[in-house]
Amino acid sequence: MLVRYKKSFEKIAMGLLSFMPCEKDVKHLMETMQKYEHDEQWQLFLWKKGEEYIGIVGIFVEEQMATVQHITVIPSHRGEGVALAMLQELSKQYEVLQANETTKSFIEKCLSILNGAEGTN
Repeated sequence: MLVRYKKSFEKIAMGLLSFMPCEKDVKHLMETMQKYEHDEQWQLFLWKKGEEYIGIVGIFVEEQMATVQHITVIPSHRGEGVALAMLQELSKQYEVLQANETTKSFIEKCLSILNGAEGTN
């Protein structure tokens, strides 16, 4: 289930974001969190499975277009389709879902799977 970030999730969100290679530096991670907390165009969502938060996706929103800035899943849940499920939920909310340079190869792979699945229905 996709859950919108709120301040009480800060430590969980920072822990999840730290799995992204570009967010290993604590100073950079803090700057990223500031964007998500203070700029309405930067939106952060956590993926909850049962009682545990296992994934996170961050987007930059312009009208009905969302650019994926961050996406990661805790290592013990990788390969279960969590990232795909997060993108699927976001695609229901935004007309266009795209990637930035950091997330491009992964997002394109996921979107091709999503588009293939939609074409078979």
